[in-house]
Amino acid sequence: MNSTDRIERQIHIKAPRSKVWRTLADAETFGDWFGVALKGKRFVAGEPCEGPITYPGYEHITWKVVVDRVEPEHLLSFRWHPYAIDPNTDYSHEPTTLVTFELEETSDGTLLRLVESGFDKIPAHRRAEALRMNSGGWDAQMTNIDTYVASH
Repeated sequence: MNSTDRIERQIHIKAPRSKVWRTLADAETFGDWFGVALKGKRFVAGEPCEGPITYPGYEHITWKVVVDRVEPEHLLSFRWHPYAIDPNTDYSHEPTTLVTFELEETSDGTLLRLVESGFDKIPAHRRAEALRMNSGGWDAQMTNIDTYVASH
């Protein structure tokens, strides 16, 4: 795939894979570092998960995903509508992107890889902005999970 279709990030987290996995795969904890209220929610393959975004300036948005795969201590993936921030727009007819987190144990911690793919299928009038905004968003989220793991 070309670079317009996907975002790829990785970060080395100095913590055991089991701890990084709990931070990633427990929906409530995910919400704490990601900026979405997911109290009482769970990530279950094939099921939707949603909650209000808590990040300043985006509180009017409901974060909505459909969990794709949950492979303990290895992979979590979900589908969503990227940069779907207009509460007056129905994005349900648009294709989704696939967000995949993969964990790999290292000698001194865990390598967390993130790939969000499928941007080439997003409608042309939204594609470039969704790719740009999510690209910057994932930069921030990689820092957020690293900070959260280190402080909890």
